[in-house]
Amino acid sequence: MRSGILSAALAFLCWGLFPIYFHAIGEVPPAQILAHRVLWSLGFLLIVLAFRRQWKWLAQVRQPRVFWSFVASAFLLSANWLAYIWAVNNGHVIEASLGYFINPLVNIMFGFLVLKERMRPAQWGAIAIAALGVAWLTWQAGSVPWIALFLAASFSGYGLLRKTAALGALEGLSFETMVLFPFAAAYVAWLTVNGGNVFLEVDSDTTRVLLVAAGPITAIPLLLFATGARKIPLSILGLLQYLSPTIQFLLGVWLFQEHFSSDRLVGFAMIWAALALFAGEGLWRNRTASAKT
Repeated sequence: MRSGILSAALAFLCWGLFPIYFHAIGEVPPAQILAHRVLWSLGFLLIVLAFRRQWKWLAQVRQPRVFWSFVASAFLLSANWLAYIWAVNNGHVIEASLGYFINPLVNIMFGFLVLKERMRPAQWGAIAIAALGVAWLTWQAGSVPWIALFLAASFSGYGLLRKTAALGALEGLSFETMVLFPFAAAYVAWLTVNGGNVFLEVDSDTTRVLLVAAGPITAIPLLLFATGARKIPLSILGLLQYLSPTIQFLLGVWLFQEHFSSDRLVGFAMIWAALALFAGEGLWRNRTASAKT
């Protein structure tokens, strides 16, 4: 249990600190960061797979259903990555954190709409309160928080596809990066031919090192998460997941000095209240079920 909690907490801590990493390579266009993230992630993952001699799963991806489901999840993941990178490097860290705060509630809605899962009254209440929070933020800003909603929807859609996937976390991410590799490699080759490849043109060796580091920076938190998820109850995992957007939110306010008015705080407070209701009801049900057994 302790090692599982530590692994999961470290994964969410890493994801929470991502804005610092992306700000450090802010001179690189988001599309190029995404391409390098795919290229170096695949390289790192292939090393891990070779070390573990874990190749039997490749036979499974020959099945059309498995293959196309991971093609879809790969493009959803890349869209989520690109939107997040753009948001961080354009001063929208707080709104990006909002997307991951509401992500669990979007997961519930997808479960209800797609998987036909039954929703409990408290879950309906949490979604209603969160919707009011988003409506308040929209009214105050004069525009819909599209970044947050896109991040939440794309990651929930990705989670929905991975929920019924035939491959585990390591194998699944490896195949997703394999799917994206030809597009990333072709894009980097085109940039190189046209003199726009920042990796070659930039004067800073630090930037090059950070781009290469995108491989382990992407893969290690996922492996930690997969390890922790197998060892701890979903209720604890569900609570730990709020560590990541909380850190992102605090970085946006304190480190990056993004504007955060009292009116905006009201909308966030509604969403935090919705999450508190959602998490509290889940913990209460788990304790009740444990007491009965």
